[in-house]
Amino acid sequence: MTFPETRMQRLRSTEKMRELVAETHLDVSDLILPVFFNESISKPTSTTSMPGILTHPLADYEKISSEIQRNDLNSVILFGIPSKKDSAGSQAYVEDGVVQKAIKGLKKSSDLLIITDLCLCEYTDHGHCGVLHNGSVDNDETISLYARTAVSQADAGADIIAPSGMMDGQVAAIREALDDAGHKNVAIMAYSAKFQSSFYGPFRDLARSSPEKGDRSAYQMQCGNRREALREMELDISEGADIIMVKPAMSYLDVIYDARNSFGLPIAAYQVSGEYSMIKAAGANGWIDEKRAMMESLLSIKRAGADMIITYFAEAAAKLLR
Repeated sequence: MTFPETRMQRLRSTEKMRELVAETHLDVSDLILPVFFNESISKPTSTTSMPGILTHPLADYEKISSEIQRNDLNSVILFGIPSKKDSAGSQAYVEDGVVQKAIKGLKKSSDLLIITDLCLCEYTDHGHCGVLHNGSVDNDETISLYARTAVSQADAGADIIAPSGMMDGQVAAIREALDDAGHKNVAIMAYSAKFQSSFYGPFRDLARSSPEKGDRSAYQMQCGNRREALREMELDISEGADIIMVKPAMSYLDVIYDARNSFGLPIAAYQVSGEYSMIKAAGANGWIDEKRAMMESLLSIKRAGADMIITYFAEAAAKLLR
């Protein structure tokens, strides 16, 4: 029996050879870091369910931004935790809201590209993503508040608005409001395929955004609906989205792949808190090599077709990529 002439291992024989033939590359510029601000605290805080992730007070912008940029990261997505909440989430769209202040502070101290998560769940006293009527979210009333929030965030200096509430028509309402307010160059990154997922738990601990009653199954997607995800993306594109997103990432690599093969827009993927915390917990227990698992997970998301990745690993991964 003759030995095969094709030897696949020729192209795996050395590190330089493996780098030369690598099909998928991860770059620091692909990574977006979530950053949390809480206007009720005076020093950084953390939660046990998301080790290493801090919530910042509305101060020390220069320190925060310099640490981010020291790792060559260029982009952040901001989340805010207000000091008071109400049924309409009014602190989301006031001029001096927590996110609006954070945008101005970071813009003054850095040249970071600033994306703002736009939703009401952190701002409502009931924890849902919009205004409730008879226990259900009123879609149309909610998107009018989303539009108002988008304008206030753009007025503060946001570069990209990222609506995450999964309300029908939210992208069109936001695009129209931004254009009418003179923000034609502010882009929209739509959370187009946001699934109702068990992997959001640690985020809700940190952001204090769990629903008081019920869940979000009436407006977030069922995890098994692949075709519906493409319909959601197609609708957001038709309404004016500049970037579309799949969230979570690792359990929905097939959806990222479908999006890449279906649309020409830039595609974002959100490696969510549960994905982060599972790797951190397994690494802390010695069950896996945390750094290798981190990089493998990010590379798999890029391989599936994502152009950019929102990840809590952004700073740690950037250090390895430099």
